[in-house]
Amino acid sequence: MNTVKTAVYLALLTAILMVIGQLVAGETGLLVMFIISMAMNLFGYWNSDKVVLSMYDAKQISESDNPNLYHMVERLTARAHMPMPKVYIINSNVPNAFATGRNPNHAAVAVTTGIMDLLTDDEIEGVLGHELTHVRHRDTLISTIAASVAGVISMVANILQFATIFGGRDDRDNANPIVLIGTIILAPLAAALIQMAISRSREYLADEGGAEMCGNPLALASALAKIDYYSKYGALPNVSEKQAEATAHMFIINPIGNLKSLGANLFSTHPSTEKRIAKLKEMAAQRR
Repeated sequence: MNTVKTAVYLALLTAILMVIGQLVAGETGLLVMFIISMAMNLFGYWNSDKVVLSMYDAKQISESDNPNLYHMVERLTARAHMPMPKVYIINSNVPNAFATGRNPNHAAVAVTTGIMDLLTDDEIEGVLGHELTHVRHRDTLISTIAASVAGVISMVANILQFATIFGGRDDRDNANPIVLIGTIILAPLAAALIQMAISRSREYLADEGGAEMCGNPLALASALAKIDYYSKYGALPNVSEKQAEATAHMFIINPIGNLKSLGANLFSTHPSTEKRIAKLKEMAAQRR
């Protein structure tokens, strides 16, 4: 199912780029954007995970580098009958984690140093179980491609906006306001809405699967509460605001923080942490 969703997602983003190209430069722009989108889709499928990991300067570890973390992942994957993914650490005091990769055989999980300092081992296992559930459900393919492509969509829209206004005197005098609206607002808006639609429902399923995998729903609930609290007071390193927005849906908790405005709720990539914790507590009560 997620393979189909990925194809639909890429087709929609391709269409967005082609529409922008046609608005700006007619049939030539449409053709150029079609070629660009095809190249971007192929690159995204094979390399989007590497792009995201390098964006956060994640370092791959072996068993000897961090035996405790490595063995946690090893135990969970063995319990779930999954291939062992690559394990990465991000040097950041902000506690968070994400998974990436196009399928379970080419997957990676990444955690920050902050999450290892903040959480207990049981809580870390809950977080890892959540991320490994994303891998098992093949959520990571679409979420990783979304991260890279949504960022490119916004970048292309900004470039085309600049070209439309400053491409020449005639362009400045006759700049079409519809084109400007399309390049400034519609492309990033469409990417954000698609990203939101594929992200929010997945988190409940990953919470449930992670709780089953680690065997302790309350440990995951406790981890979510702690990560959510600290996400309001820090930012992940090495990335711009736009890059953070493009990758926010990949993390177990939105790393940008929990803004309470109507707009923030509309474009949130995650359900509210309170609702996620409540569902995990219900799950724990049913297990007694």
